[in-house]
Amino acid sequence: MQEQEPTLTIRLTSDQMRKLQEYAMQLGISPEELARAGISELLDRPDAAFQQALDYVLEKNADLYRRLA
Repeated sequence: MQEQEPTLTIRLTSDQMRKLQEYAMQLGISPEELARAGISELLDRPDAAFQQALDYVLEKNADLYRRLA
């Protein structure tokens, strides 16, 4: 038997719901799909500390990377 995926219920203002529906319609997807994609995008981002460390290393070694390319 396959486990059912969890469900989340959220409350939106009328204005937020209208905008969500408009964006979804422009993209040809359901408002639920658009909300799910936005949440996935947020959760898939690296955390701020990791991003800062990554930016520091890339900036510090930019010249080396150019020479190696």
